[in-house]
Amino acid sequence: MDGGGPTANADEVAGALFALSESGTGTRPRRGRRPVASYVLTVAVLVVINFFLPRAMPGDPIDALIDPGTPSYVQNDELRAELSAYYGLDRPLGEQFVSYLSDLAAGDLGTSIRYNRPVSELMSERLPWTILLIAVAVVAAAAVGMAAGVHSGWHRGRPVDRRLLGVFLGLRNVPVFFLASIALFLFAVKLGWVPLSGARTPFADFDNPLTTVADVAHHLVLPGAVMATRFVADDYLYMRAGMVGELGAGYLLLGRAKGLRERRLKYRYAGRNGLLPLVSAVAVQPGQAVTAAIFVETVFAYPGIGRLVFDAVSFRDYPTLQACFLVLSLVVVTANLAADVAYRRLDPRIQP
Repeated sequence: MDGGGPTANADEVAGALFALSESGTGTRPRRGRRPVASYVLTVAVLVVINFFLPRAMPGDPIDALIDPGTPSYVQNDELRAELSAYYGLDRPLGEQFVSYLSDLAAGDLGTSIRYNRPVSELMSERLPWTILLIAVAVVAAAAVGMAAGVHSGWHRGRPVDRRLLGVFLGLRNVPVFFLASIALFLFAVKLGWVPLSGARTPFADFDNPLTTVADVAHHLVLPGAVMATRFVADDYLYMRAGMVGELGAGYLLLGRAKGLRERRLKYRYAGRNGLLPLVSAVAVQPGQAVTAAIFVETVFAYPGIGRLVFDAVSFRDYPTLQACFLVLSLVVVTANLAADVAYRRLDPRIQP
């Protein structure tokens, strides 16, 4: 492949822009360490932070309950004290922390202050929808970004590469909440192609499981597509950078000398070796998806964890926030552990 001149300058500019925005994120898996031990330590630290972080916010849950602007306004001071005692908020912080750890060890996530229901019930209702949304978005973004990145990097400097680079760099700078609002107005309100809200049709009782799956997919397609745009540009840039780094490799010259087809060299050899940076990027995307999920689920009224977090923050619902943060943190840590294992399998040079 050709290089140098204007092509090199374009690559340098694109690489500099991408590196500047991604600096300090630590997306590359750890090498030369035992991943399980490091992740166990990470979980222990997260459990501690998970308790103190919600309490660092101004106000408290009882203040939110007695806000005159809320339907659950409570003016009686005695009732306020009873509520604080009922939820254990009148005890010293150290005692609350010990109680939190003991309840967590017993599998008790507490009772939601806003909904007055066990948090485990809320999580069991909301978590599957968020996992489905994030999984669809991450997989779709990885598939599109990988395919476009392989094609663009293989044809570096050519018109197709410049066009794809411009499209994905532009898409990367569009705020997800703005894109969600525009997509909802265009495809749901104006065109009526997708439902306005929810994860499935209310009060619908489908006898055929395939009809149920189709209904869920119909509600999922737009929020999933919007969520995928949050990651597809990063996946494209990582994959393109990996491909460009493989263009001058000796095995490609040897493959051409042996008469191997261009398609085989492109996908089976260069594409596989250039895949490693993309694996690192995909590993951290479940954690990044949490912020995007809050906006997407709020705009589309999607009944997931992101919407639950948004409501819990408004009401300073400590037990719900603790449960949401803990579960989402475990999802991120597990994804990183899986990426570590996959990275070692893809690159045999990495020793355990």
